[in-house]
Amino acid sequence: MVVLSNNDGALVAVNRAAKALGVRRGEPYFRCRRLLEQHNVAVFSSNYTLYASFSARFATVVESLAPRTFVYSIDELFADASHMEGVMTPQAFGQLLRAEVLRQTTLTCGVGVAPTKTLAKLCNHAAKTWPATGGVVALSDPVRLKRLMSLVSAGDVWGVGHRTEKGLATMGIKTALALAEMDIRLARRLYGVTLERTIRELRGEACFALEEGTGAKQQLVVSRSFGSRVTQLAQMQQAVTKYATRAGEKLRQENRLAKVVTVFIRSSAYDAGGVPYSNQATEVLPVPSQDTRDIIAAAQLGLSRIWREGVRYAKAGVMLSDLQGYETQLDLFSPAAVRPGSEKLMATIDKINREGRSRIFFAGEGIDPEYAMRREMLSPAYTTQWKDIPAAFMR
Repeated sequence: MVVLSNNDGALVAVNRAAKALGVRRGEPYFRCRRLLEQHNVAVFSSNYTLYASFSARFATVVESLAPRTFVYSIDELFADASHMEGVMTPQAFGQLLRAEVLRQTTLTCGVGVAPTKTLAKLCNHAAKTWPATGGVVALSDPVRLKRLMSLVSAGDVWGVGHRTEKGLATMGIKTALALAEMDIRLARRLYGVTLERTIRELRGEACFALEEGTGAKQQLVVSRSFGSRVTQLAQMQQAVTKYATRAGEKLRQENRLAKVVTVFIRSSAYDAGGVPYSNQATEVLPVPSQDTRDIIAAAQLGLSRIWREGVRYAKAGVMLSDLQGYETQLDLFSPAAVRPGSEKLMATIDKINREGRSRIFFAGEGIDPEYAMRREMLSPAYTTQWKDIPAAFMR
C-alpha cells in the first residue's frame, strides 16, 4: 500500500510490502505507477480529514494512560512515563500503550521508551524498523543504548537534517554512536546549540522539555498546489479567498489576532516553456483582527498588486503574521475599528462548519473550482462522514 501527496503527485507513505518492490517515499507517482499496478498495490490519495480523526483518537488513548503528553505531529506524540515507575517496567508500559492503541483504534504503532526525547525517538525508529522488537523498544541501560546507536545512521537521529548529515559524514561521523561521542564544543561551533543539545540527549542528559515547542505561533500559513494550472485571475481570486478563509479558521482556533496578511503566488519550475514567476505582497491591517472578511480583503488587495497575466500558476498561499492575543489594546486614535458583532459572527460560522466543512462559505471561494486539488483515489472518511460508513446487513 502507498499513499500519495497533494494532487496525487508523489509517494508520501510506503508500507513494507511496497518497499520490497523497490519504491521509495518521495518518488513521483508517474514513475512507479506501472510497477504498482503490476503488483496490485493499493494506492490512496491523501485523506487529511480521516487522518486527523484517527490522530485525535490515537492521542486520546495515549492520554488515558499517560496524562502528560505533547502532540508532536499528526502521527507522533511524546508521553511522560515517569508516573509508571515502580508500577511496571518501561517495556511493559510500552507494550500496554501499543496494545490499547491497537484495541481502541485498530492502528499499529511503534513505541520507544528512553530517558530523553531524542533517545525515545531513536528507540521508536528501532521499534518500527525491526519487526523482532514487536513494535516496542525500551532502553535505559547505557550498554544496550550504545549498541543501538551503533546500528543507526547519524541521519536517522531526530533533529539531524540532510545537510548536517553530509557535513558530519565528511568528518567520519556516520552513526548515532559516533555523533554521541562527538566533541560538544566542536558541534556547537560548527552547527549551533541545537546539535549540541541533541548530542547531550544522546548521552542521556535531558535538554528538551516534554512540551517544548508549544509556545504561541509567530505565523500561520495556508497554501496549496493546484490540481491544474491557474491562468485566470478569477480562479486565483477564488483560491486566495479559500486559503484566507482557512487561515482565519486556524487563527481563531489558536485564539489569536493577526496584524499582517501576506499572499504569495508562483509558477512551477517544471513547466517546460512556461513563464517563471514568483511574488508576494504584504498588507498591514489597521487593527489586529480575527475576522475572515478582513483577512480576505487584505489578501485580495495584495493579489491585485502582484498578479501577472500569461503565467501558469502552480501554487498560492496566505500567511498571517504579527500574531497577538485577544487582550491586544486598540489604538484609540486609529480611524479603524473592529467590525460590530465580528467575534460572535465568526464563532457562529465556525460552530456550524464544525458539523461539516464549508457548510457556510464565502461566495468568493466559488463552487467546485477547477483548480481544486486532485484526489482521484481518495479513501472514504469512515469516521467523520455518515455517508461513508460501510453498511452491514444481517439476517
